[in-house]
Amino acid sequence: MPYQWIEGDVCAPKGFQASGVHCGIRKNRSKKDLALIFSHTMCTAASVYTTNKVKGAPILVTKQHLKDGKAQAVLCNSGNANTCNADGLDIANAMCKSAADALDIREEDIVIASTGVIGQPLPLDPITKAMPDLVAHLGLDGTPAAEAIMTTDTCPKQVAVQFPLGGKMCSIGGISKGSGMIHPNMATMLCFVTSDAAISSEMLQKAVKQVADDTFNMISVDGDTSTNDMLTVLANGQAGNPVITKQDDAYDTFVEGLMMVCRQLAKQMAADGEGATKLLECTVTGAPSKETARKVAKSVVCSTLFKAAMFGEDANWGRILCAIGYTDAAFDIDKVGVVLASEAGQVEVCRDGAGVPFSEDTAKQVLSEKEIQIVISMNQGDGQATAWGCDLSYDYVKINGDYRT
Repeated sequence: MPYQWIEGDVCAPKGFQASGVHCGIRKNRSKKDLALIFSHTMCTAASVYTTNKVKGAPILVTKQHLKDGKAQAVLCNSGNANTCNADGLDIANAMCKSAADALDIREEDIVIASTGVIGQPLPLDPITKAMPDLVAHLGLDGTPAAEAIMTTDTCPKQVAVQFPLGGKMCSIGGISKGSGMIHPNMATMLCFVTSDAAISSEMLQKAVKQVADDTFNMISVDGDTSTNDMLTVLANGQAGNPVITKQDDAYDTFVEGLMMVCRQLAKQMAADGEGATKLLECTVTGAPSKETARKVAKSVVCSTLFKAAMFGEDANWGRILCAIGYTDAAFDIDKVGVVLASEAGQVEVCRDGAGVPFSEDTAKQVLSEKEIQIVISMNQGDGQATAWGCDLSYDYVKINGDYRT
């Protein structure tokens, strides 16, 4: 199926617009802090959320709003998570009402999200005052919205893909934020994806869960799971394809397009981990099962010792074997092999669970690149999976040492 990357983001699919402004939640006026995504027609909608027992008020409100599987807009602020606040639900609902009045839609058709510092009261006044300006700036460039949802991110994250579906050309586009407090189930992140494909809410929810498991639930920066994580997908059907109502070829085509977008955004988040200098991609093949492959890959990218070794460009493969070894799964470690690779080449460091001679100079050259692949061959089945992470640098501590200031 000919999928093609295209320029754009959440505004690439037909019928979507977005905007982002500085309303005053964040002290720095150069940083946008309020984002809006809007479809001119009703969408089917689906979300998955953080597994943290502490959940931000916006998540609780969004869950209620999406019970009917429909939405028409996404409103998100940065700089304040609206979490662990006594008036959090009231603030989240008031934000929805403000946007609904400005857009002339129902409050229940708005997805609400927040990201930033936990436990700080979120002022409503700056948001309601900025709403007319936010709506007035709706346009076909999603970059301002991508910038407005950023916290410690160093760059906006956005991508779009186009593909034929049911005789029509469909698009899927997305923006996301995520740099710290990133750990599987969900990673600390907000991700908003749009599509002009026609798909039922039931099939969309199934697709979102399936894709999240293989993308956003496979990244880690620091082992912390946040309170406000959310992946939301809106599909307005304006491409005109026959509505996807069952798991058939059309569903598989849509899922692959969604997988491409979410996988790319997941990699962008891992690469932009707080203080990160390298993107780590761990691919596991030959595992006894897919679930085992997932666990092994995540165990490696979550290892603090291994991440520190990658920052130091040290081919300390024992840390990889250690992380594999404490994975909660059944397998034979004596069949495992490990190769480190990058654009500079590759070096085998382990075979049959034991070290093999290799050139430290070659390994140093391989690990000097910005993207490192850790290829683990388990040689005991057909299970495979990929996880993404980043190295652990001095700057991670600096960033998180004064996060609130």
